[in-house]
Amino acid sequence: MAWKAFGKKDLPTSFLKAFAASNQGRGTFFLPNLSKLIPNFYFKDVPAFPMDHNVLQNGSIFRMFHASYSPALRMKEQAPGLRVPKKDRRVRRENRTEAPVEAPYVPPKSKLTLKPSSNKTIDIFEGMTIVELAKRTGVSIRHLQEIIVNVGEKVDSEFDPLSIDIAELVSMEVGVNVRRQHSDEGAVLQPRPAVVTVMGHVDHGKTSLLDALRQTSVAAKEAGGITQHLGAFVVEMPSGASITFLDTPGHAAFSAMRARGAAVTDIVVLVVAADDGIMPQTLEAMAHAQVANVPIVVAINKCDKPSADPERVRIQLGTEGLLLEDLGGDVQVVQVSAKTKLGLDKLEEALLLQAEIMDLKARIDGPSQAYVVEARLDRGRGPLATAIVKSGTLACGQYIVVGSEWGRIRSIRDMLGRATSSGRPAMPVEIEGLKGLPMAGDDVVVVDSEERARMLSNGRKKKLEKDRLLKASEERIEIEDTSEETPSTSRVELPMVVKADVQGTVQAVTDALRSLNSAQVFVNVLHVGVGPISQSDVDLAQACGASIVGFNVRSPPSGIILAANQASIKIFMHKVIYHLLEEIGNFIVEKAPGVNDTQIAGEGEVLSIFELKGRSKSKGPDVKIAGCRILDGHFSKSSKWRVLRSGEVVYECSCLSLKREKNDVDFVEGKGNECGLVLDCDDYKVGDIIQCLEEVKRKPRFVSSANGAVRIEC
Repeated sequence: MAWKAFGKKDLPTSFLKAFAASNQGRGTFFLPNLSKLIPNFYFKDVPAFPMDHNVLQNGSIFRMFHASYSPALRMKEQAPGLRVPKKDRRVRRENRTEAPVEAPYVPPKSKLTLKPSSNKTIDIFEGMTIVELAKRTGVSIRHLQEIIVNVGEKVDSEFDPLSIDIAELVSMEVGVNVRRQHSDEGAVLQPRPAVVTVMGHVDHGKTSLLDALRQTSVAAKEAGGITQHLGAFVVEMPSGASITFLDTPGHAAFSAMRARGAAVTDIVVLVVAADDGIMPQTLEAMAHAQVANVPIVVAINKCDKPSADPERVRIQLGTEGLLLEDLGGDVQVVQVSAKTKLGLDKLEEALLLQAEIMDLKARIDGPSQAYVVEARLDRGRGPLATAIVKSGTLACGQYIVVGSEWGRIRSIRDMLGRATSSGRPAMPVEIEGLKGLPMAGDDVVVVDSEERARMLSNGRKKKLEKDRLLKASEERIEIEDTSEETPSTSRVELPMVVKADVQGTVQAVTDALRSLNSAQVFVNVLHVGVGPISQSDVDLAQACGASIVGFNVRSPPSGIILAANQASIKIFMHKVIYHLLEEIGNFIVEKAPGVNDTQIAGEGEVLSIFELKGRSKSKGPDVKIAGCRILDGHFSKSSKWRVLRSGEVVYECSCLSLKREKNDVDFVEGKGNECGLVLDCDDYKVGDIIQCLEEVKRKPRFVSSANGAVRIEC
């Protein structure tokens, strides 16, 4: 910016000398200063060009350096044609010492919360880069790098490979579920035994069939004669081959156990009783096998019975979409009898043939992956997990993470209780050394160090707690919505504390109890655990007003029973799932508040009408009496009444008088009895139907189906 000075006389010599000496030819005076020094000059904006300070004179160029035009705005009288906007009036701030004026609280605007991504699941693998992880999680690379640094891992580039444990930790930190993918590329694969799961409806002979194969008598020792646990066994077949069998319960409450068995198995043996045919749990087992994409071998059991009809079973299976070999499909069908051991050799041949077709192989070397089928708490040995090894070798001394729990393997035992140094693929083992009790269905992951195991376990626990709180809030919102929809019905909450012998049955009992929820009763499972009922369980139940459910656990000591009785805590102790659900169902029905309902207590027909006219004022107005005969039920004076004519309701009224043989009565009972009544609506005619209505409290009903499924009908 350059400014040119115009005036009536030359610039003062003193000013020019001072300007040239101090500024070396560059004008750095602001215009207010120049206007004071040179009052008879005004300044005009002209193009700038180089100047020599030795030849400064009237009309010289001054180069000005300033941030705004404010100096020029003050000289609007000397600068014609310059438009100046009006300046706002400056207000002097006062230092207030008095208290501020009270104003109503205005809540801050709610921030947009991101939708929880807990339902999103991504696949992770060993050696994936940060770029790949960012694409799958939908999070920026910079944010992932910050998380990795906080975890304690060094990051040089976004293309550096990550271990599968670090990838899982980072994914959980951003709220994403993960599914580990293990590759056997480059590893030496060796043949392994087949894992076979026996599934079917309750009491169709699954455990008896396994007893016949392994020459044992497990079925005779089970409570109630039904299987209520998921068992794993290695059976040496007569041909010399070994097969790992999983025995699953058939009761409807153990659906999750059957799903776990189908998830880890290679072949499913579908047991169907020849005299019973297809049942609900048979269809469910077929669905589990199809979802897991596992081949099925059908074993038609109890063929030795006189009422057995294997052909009917074949037709039923074909109708349900199972392509049998007899009908041109690939599903093998074997007729067996666990009692007489008929057809067991053919069943063995079918299983070995199916395993040979599948060419089952697994990696022996390297870190192991296993799947927990059951977990329990032993008083002397602590948490124990029964797992089936998928690949690799599980050895003592390894650090493992099982679900959200971690530990160092102290010992490994086979299903006969014998200690072994390692577990190989398709081998069921019992792992000892965990810090806590894992959940049935968790994966066993081998890690390098204790630090990594702790870190991974803590990350999973935080993720589980976050998901639990989110689920609890969703359930609370759902309960509030249902209560708003039905405001007239009061819903009673029944808190429960559940204890069972193993983790799988804990889950089964909990799911069965939650299935008993209805519009009138909400079963709230406060706490679940494995092991016997303890004093802490009684204290928790007393604090929350809960009942205690003990399934297949030993009876609590007398001191605990006495404390529970003094606190009025009800304890349900059972070893058979049928009896447990039946007693709890009846308890729920008893505690349910019920709903008010109107039912027809009696019905009568008007035979004749009597009119009393011309009565005195002291006796009241004219009266119209209906002579009725009771067709069904009874009549009660205090009830509500309804008059029907030609099948349609004409009036709803109350009874003023009810007489039986000239006597005032409150109640008339018995079909065919006659009575006279006066209603507050006197427009009834001969042939009308009069109904007596009563308000009743209708309770829900406990319903148990043939397959063991239970529900509460309101």
